[in-house]
Parts: sequence; structure tokens; C-alpha cells
Amino acid sequence: MLYLLPMGIKPLSLEEIKKMTVACRIAADTLTYLEKYVKIGISTQEIDELAFDFMQTRGAKSACLGYHGYPKYTCTSVNEVVCHGLPDPSVILKDGDIINVDVTAWIDGFFGDTSRMYMIGNVSDEARDLVETAQMARDKGIEAITPRGYTGDIGFETYKYVTRKGYTVVKEIGGHGVGRTFHDEPFVPAFGKKGKGERLVPFHCITVEPMVNQGVEDVVEFNIPGSSIKYYNTADGKLSAQYEHTVLVTDTGYEILTLP
Repeated sequence: MLYLLPMGIKPLSLEEIKKMTVACRIAADTLTYLEKYVKIGISTQEIDELAFDFMQTRGAKSACLGYHGYPKYTCTSVNEVVCHGLPDPSVILKDGDIINVDVTAWIDGFFGDTSRMYMIGNVSDEARDLVETAQMARDKGIEAITPRGYTGDIGFETYKYVTRKGYTVVKEIGGHGVGRTFHDEPFVPAFGKKGKGERLVPFHCITVEPMVNQGVEDVVEFNIPGSSIKYYNTADGKLSAQYEHTVLVTDTGYEILTLP
């Protein structure tokens, strides 16, 4: 049947998909590389530098550095920080912490974007359940992707899973298109209705990255000096967790490009 592409979205060519796959592979490998270092006693600044050093060895640059004035290579969001946490030498990981590390590798004109949680030392059962819920919520959302489907299909499955577990999702921040640019259409929320929202374009990449809060869904916004990027904390100070994959929508389904 005839299908009109959403305004501004141009599907990737086969050659561009190959380049996108390389960028996503580097991003995913960066998070795997960090596993042996993200432990009790390391600072989020050290994590940031380790991630950048690894990306450099693979020929990639950090897309975060300088993006709208953002001053670091990665985002490191600890405990109640929802997203865009700023690496800091004074933030030292301690027993029981949870941390999301978000990396975007840029190489040959394409962006690979992914994040994951790390649990530090003896994490409480409550924190562990939140982290596992965030990971499953992302996976449930990805499983809802169909070519020419809707972003609401993704959000519906994510929201249903999270709320049934007794948690909330952040609504004003979410996934996005990615590929030739760092952030592109469509916006991919962690809530929605089936058959609603923006259409998914075959051979275009999106990120699926629900942010799951232990308490209320509300967040508090904070400035980052010299940048228009903000970081966000949970409004009630309770924990938040997030997992993110870059996913290629295909003509038959989807392909996750940032699998570890």
C-alpha cells in the first residue's frame, strides 16, 4: 500500500546501515569494557575518562562532548539522578549504589547511543528489582516495534509493564530517532496508546530508553553550567533506573544494534 514518510525522516541506505552498525557496536562495547571498572571507590569522572579512552581506541569520538555545551564524554546518573548526570571527581561510587552510564559513539558521520545500569556492591532487593524492571521495560517496548507501527505501541507496552510492577515512568523525557544526527524524530515516549503517536519508518533508527522511577514520576530540573542541557533528579529523592538500546526498524520487524 502507499505510505507517506513522516516529515524530515529519510531512511538509511544499506551503506549507511553498515556505518550505523559500527557506531552502535563501539558504543555497546564501551559499556561492556566498563564492567570491570565500575566498582566501589571509582569516581564518575574516572568512568567518563575510561569510556572516552576506549572509544578513541576504536576510532570513535564522544558525541556528548560539546553537545549544546555539555562538558563531559558520557552521562553518569547515580541513584536518584534520572538522566544526564554530570561526571564529577567528587562523586565516588559506594556500596549499594546504582548508576546508569550513557554513551554515544560518533564515527564516520553516524551516532550509536546506548546506556545501561551497574549495581555497586551489595545492592538492596528493592534497588535490584527496580533495575531489572527498567531493563525488562526497555525489552518489552522493543518487542512492540513493527514497520510502519506507532511510537504509542512501544509506550503502551512499556507503561503497562512498569505500572503493573508498582513503579512509574518519566513522561517528558524519552527515546528519539538517531543516525545521521544525534537526536532526530520521532520522540519515543515510555507511555502511549496502541495505534497512536508517530509512525515508525522502516530502515530508520530509534532509541528505546524508558526511565523508571521507584516513587513518583515527577522530576526536578537542574542547570549544567555553560550548557543548555539539563540534568534531572526524581522529585521525591527515590531511585531511578534506565536502559537504552538503539534499534533499527526494518521492513519485517527490528534489529537491536547495541546488543552487548
